[in-house]
Amino acid sequence: MDNKDSEAEIHPLKTEDVKAQENHENSVERRIVSKQSSRLSRLSRWRTAAFFISLFLCLIIVFAFSFIIPCPERPVSERTWFRNYDNAVAYQFLAIEDVNEDKVQDVIFAFKASNSSSSFNRSCLDEGLPSPCAFVAAVSGTNGRALWERPAAEEIEWMECDIKQLGEAAVPGCLVVGKPVSLTTVALRTGEVLWRQSSDFGANYTVLTPVSVIPDVDSDGVQDLIIFIATGDKVCHSENFIHSGKDGRQIGSAGSLNVDGKARYVILNLDSSSYFLFYTGTVLFVNSVCQSDYNSEIRITRQLSERSFCILKKTIIISLSLFSSGDIRYLAKIPGRSRENILVVNSEMAALINAQNLQTLWTLNTSRVVRYEPLLGYYKPDVLGIVLESEIGPNMKKSGSGAVQWDLKLNSRAKSPGPATLSTADHRSAFLIWGEYQLGTHGQLYLFHPSYTNVLLELRNSTDQIIAFNATLFERSRHACYVLLRGPQPSEEPGPVSLMKRKLKEDVSESRVIWLSQVAVDSEQYIRDRLYRMRFHSRA
Repeated sequence: MDNKDSEAEIHPLKTEDVKAQENHENSVERRIVSKQSSRLSRLSRWRTAAFFISLFLCLIIVFAFSFIIPCPERPVSERTWFRNYDNAVAYQFLAIEDVNEDKVQDVIFAFKASNSSSSFNRSCLDEGLPSPCAFVAAVSGTNGRALWERPAAEEIEWMECDIKQLGEAAVPGCLVVGKPVSLTTVALRTGEVLWRQSSDFGANYTVLTPVSVIPDVDSDGVQDLIIFIATGDKVCHSENFIHSGKDGRQIGSAGSLNVDGKARYVILNLDSSSYFLFYTGTVLFVNSVCQSDYNSEIRITRQLSERSFCILKKTIIISLSLFSSGDIRYLAKIPGRSRENILVVNSEMAALINAQNLQTLWTLNTSRVVRYEPLLGYYKPDVLGIVLESEIGPNMKKSGSGAVQWDLKLNSRAKSPGPATLSTADHRSAFLIWGEYQLGTHGQLYLFHPSYTNVLLELRNSTDQIIAFNATLFERSRHACYVLLRGPQPSEEPGPVSLMKRKLKEDVSESRVIWLSQVAVDSEQYIRDRLYRMRFHSRA
């Protein structure tokens, strides 16, 4: 007999206890396994629920940002817009700035009227000015909507809107030089008057433009302004006409230079000093202003002999004879790749001079230059050229770029607008020129691009009553437009004044192709299509 059976027969209760214990242990194990399985099942369900809840929340967030919460909309710029004012006159001033910070350029201009437009319902009396008075206005570049309008002066003699620091908050703004003598600064963003100061420049004065921004003289944290005034045969340039950019108060003491009221100047920055290079008639001379000397006195050089050019540097006068005859017409700084150069033009020739060593870089024969300010453009890729307009006979003018790389003869009307340039993506420029290519036609706007040297596009606008003209990219590297201000001027009777922006491509598509030579390689429509697809580029 088996030992187990014997044991069972001998101890029957013991065997049952063992079986019961084994059954109990198995039951406990099953309960533990069951509990573990239940816990795992609940955990799995919680994980699944958490996953779907997270997914649901993500979908809600995506839906909210996509459809419920609107994303910032890019302003849609109209191709053409007009802004009209009745019973007004306009000043020869246009500035292009991003006023409302929407990354689209806006237009600032000035007009004279009794009241602002109906958008703001402002009157001259609101600023304590007699009616009518001069208003400064900012207009949206996207659709022509008025952003702000502000009475600024009885009359405007000069205005600048590229000043970076003005007022207590050192904000960008415009400076208005008014008549009778007053200085008013207006905040670029809001049109609010930052400060207003009256001044006394004496009798028969002329403001030499542009007004210059200089380093902070009175250490109040805001750049200051220096204004040169010509009275009779003298230029009164002094610290009396240095004004605080913060509150407009005058700083310093007086001085004068013996030149006539037609003097002009440019600012040169050499080493640690600033130099004001003046010209009048056939004389060029320099006034040196070192930054360390602003709070003491301004040093003035003596007037040198006629037809001479000089730079005062570290109390050493260096002079160079430039012209043998002829009156100086204008003087301008020309940016170079590593330095600034000086363009000097008289009635017979133009010369580009290195401002550092006074070496003549090139000369060009000219006659009766029309425009005071030179226009810069790129006839060759990345090679800066200078556009000059000169008279070649009665009611005729000639436009050229650089050292005569291209020229064009046009019939010219009195007070016709000056030219403009727009940089293109091929590192050259599109040139916009006003005139009459054929006798008997109204003054027209023409477009020229160096990729087609024998083609001129005649655009649709005429020169009738144009007071100011400008061309720019209203958005970075796109949206090339031009702006026209039309209407009577302050010396004329009031009438309708209009401000217009027009997209350049609209005119290109409707333009007339003029062949400057008899060689016509491509069709007119092909030329229009190519120039219509021309891309523009914003240069730094």
